[in-house]
Formats: sequence, structure tokens, C-alpha cells
Amino acid sequence: KMAADTSVDILQKVLENEILQSTKVVEEHLDAEIQKLDQMDEDELERLKQRRLEALKKSQQQKQEWLSKGHGEYREIPSERDFFQEVKESKNVVCHFYRDTTFRCQIMDKHLTVLAKKHIETKFLKLNAEKSPFLCERLRIKIIPTLALIKDGKTQDYVVGFTDLGNTDDFTTETLEWRLGCADVINYSGNLMDPPFQSQKKYGTSFMKLDKKTIRGKIYDSDSDDD
Repeated sequence: KMAADTSVDILQKVLENEILQSTKVVEEHLDAEIQKLDQMDEDELERLKQRRLEALKKSQQQKQEWLSKGHGEYREIPSERDFFQEVKESKNVVCHFYRDTTFRCQIMDKHLTVLAKKHIETKFLKLNAEKSPFLCERLRIKIIPTLALIKDGKTQDYVVGFTDLGNTDDFTTETLEWRLGCADVINYSGNLMDPPFQSQKKYGTSFMKLDKKTIRGKIYDSDSDDD
């Protein structure tokens, strides 16, 4: 027992030393920064201020440019032709292929409305799958809802039904945000290695198995067995 106690004491001392060392490093870094600021003359401070202002102005201009291109809100586009135009002018686009009669599309709408306001760096659109047969064929969209995730005019990834979102109708907006972050189609600030649905309580959540039947290119709902 004596030996065990000693090793615990040693560990504790090592740990305390580590903490002291890292605190010291942080303090030294702060001291250096303060000293640097103290030693700056008026001109240098002015230049620093100008750089900050420039960066601020640039980000404001970028924001305005995004807003002028229809970012910041979740919008429906009327036709396939509009799709090509919209995708051409924005770097990051999320397009929801939906159908009026599919209940899960309404769930998707709710989350996308929130994310469009939060992530104005990305354009959020919806397009009626029944009005866009050419695109559905070309992008091989068979299950509704499907999100096409587009970067630089190329479709990079798809969110098909709710399979990637914890396989439940009760998934959170954070879960969808994480999934879009995985595709690098939004600026995601969380940890991609830690999906939000893993920490969700399983209790009270109905996990539903999604049906992925498709017959000869026919489009199926992800929330029903037959059309």
C-alpha cells in the first residue's frame, strides 16, 4: 500500500508540475503579447487597426454578396433551368429534392429553414422532384427526400432519406448540420468526429428502418413502402 501511495503522490506532483508549466507558458505568451503592444509606436498601432478594419469590411462585403445571390433564406426554385443558374453562381449549395405528399420532406424543410439563416455562406434550395425528371435521372435521385450537396458546381455528396441522421424522424437540426459539415458544404464549427445523434437520448425516439426499394428508376418516399 505504501508503494501505491507513493506512486499516487508522484503522479500528483507530476500533474501539478505539468499544470504549472503550461500556465507559465500561457503567461509568458501573454506577457510577450502585451510587451509587443507596449512597444508598438503610433504608426504600427494605426496599421494594425487598418488591417482589422479591412478584414471587417471584406467580410461585410462577402456577406452582402452572398445575400444578393439569395443566401440566408431557404427558397424554392421553380424549374430545372433555375437549378443550373443558382448552382453556377454559388460555391456551396444544398438542394432538397422534395415531393408535396411526402411527410418527411416537411421535417427536412423545418431544419433547412433554420440552417439557411445560420449558414449564409451556403445557398439552401428546394426543388419539386416531380417537376425535375431530367435532374432526378441525372443525379440518380430515387428516394425522397434527398439533399444534393454541391460544391463548385459539382454534386459531391447526397443525404438520402434519414439514414445518415440517426435513422429517426426526430433528428435534431444539429444532426443535419453535422452531416452537412461532413460534406464540407457549410462552415462547421463543431467536432465532426462526434455526431450529435450519438449523445441524444435513445429513450422516446422511434428508430424507423428506411425502405430503399426502387423499381426501374421510380421515385419512392423514404417514409412509405409504396408510392
